[in-house]
Amino acid sequence: MKIALIQMRMQEDPTKNLRHAEELIKKAAAQHAEIICLPELFHTLYFPQEKSSDAKKYAVPLESEMLEELRTLTGQLKIILIVPFYEQKGTQQFNTAVVFDTGLRIGVYRKMHIPYDPLFYEKNYFTASEEGFIAIKTRLGTIGVLICFDQWYPEAARILALQGAEVIFYPTAIGWGLEEDIIDQAQDAWEIVQRGHAIANNVFVCTVNRVGKEKEMLFWGRSFVSDPFGRILQRAGTRQEEIIIQDLDLKEIHRLRKSWGFLQNRRPSQYHQLTSTKENHKTDDTL
Repeated sequence: MKIALIQMRMQEDPTKNLRHAEELIKKAAAQHAEIICLPELFHTLYFPQEKSSDAKKYAVPLESEMLEELRTLTGQLKIILIVPFYEQKGTQQFNTAVVFDTGLRIGVYRKMHIPYDPLFYEKNYFTASEEGFIAIKTRLGTIGVLICFDQWYPEAARILALQGAEVIFYPTAIGWGLEEDIIDQAQDAWEIVQRGHAIANNVFVCTVNRVGKEKEMLFWGRSFVSDPFGRILQRAGTRQEEIIIQDLDLKEIHRLRKSWGFLQNRRPSQYHQLTSTKENHKTDDTL
């Protein structure tokens, strides 16, 4: 499986973002990429850095002209494409990723974990999905898609691995939204936790971020591919647009799962606290 991560810079105009993404997708396909992933909310600036805005005008339904263009493009290029976008579904808005495979829509994931932090006021814009996590079978292998803040939750990656995911894609929008004195530590923590998911679940992890300054945020890029040992196969820079192309040997996953036995030696009967009621949980509010 040859994957491509498109680390790109966004503009104010969604149409310009779409055209630029199409150009980069074609470049990746010309390098024989078979599965291509765009960053989170690829067609807009990262509007949730503001507590309120008129961003709803950018939300589009699954049957939109924009997604139809990209679906058609996957048929022409014979690729699989992961498209993260701002979705209008009925009266609600979601942070969504749709997967197209050679002209067919084969999967939709709506973000489950929604942050509310300084410069990341996503709860004001997105409904948290109640649809659960789902591994998506493609003609090249089984993949999972999680979106940005989902990166910090081991349960999400584990569920996808149990469903058979061999590669987890994390389209992302993360940058300098923290105090200056912990920026380096934040970048390291962000990468390390995802490499941990790769190791604990014997999967490849492919994370794609945006770059560029947008109002009060500077997005740090550093898109990367981790193998199931947590080793970085490729990492992009912090300032420039880049296309990462990487071959993934899926046989490595199955060799590791057989030898390490992380999944088959689980003890689900002892994990009931993970799904117990809120009253039985200790949180920051109850400690």
